[in-house]
Amino acid sequence: MSDYSKREQLLGLLVWLVIAFIAAAIGGAASITAEPFYLQLDRPEWAPPASVFGPVWSVLYALMGISAWLVWRVDGFWDARPALTLFLLQLAVNALWSWMFFGWRLGGLAFIDILLLLPLIIIMVIMFWRIRPLAGVLLIPYLLWVSFAAVLNYSVWQLNPQILG
Repeated sequence: MSDYSKREQLLGLLVWLVIAFIAAAIGGAASITAEPFYLQLDRPEWAPPASVFGPVWSVLYALMGISAWLVWRVDGFWDARPALTLFLLQLAVNALWSWMFFGWRLGGLAFIDILLLLPLIIIMVIMFWRIRPLAGVLLIPYLLWVSFAAVLNYSVWQLNPQILG
């Protein structure tokens, strides 16, 4: 484990959380009107209410930031560069999904995006796990939620071809 002072560790945690929540904000910018849009869509009976998404994603982004911080703490950015670069890449792919689905209303492209995101998350879980098992464990709720979101994306897209292309 790198020899970071408590101050450096806290600063590192803050930085990784900020990075995760910047991605959330970029995606969130496309989702400002997501709730009324989501409510006008035909949805499967098992679809969660719109009010669930914000709190769930907030927890998931916090877990992602903590997970990246745990990996960073082991060897620093340069020694964990492949895993942390993958973390940054999947954040970008994640943020792009919101723009595709809510911003540009492209359900099919959003589905392709989420299908790309899933293997990135799986690989990230494995890479993080190898560096620090707890970091991998913290990403499992994210993997499960995105898997669920992929099925929901597909279902809503199929139910709303006139709105979601």
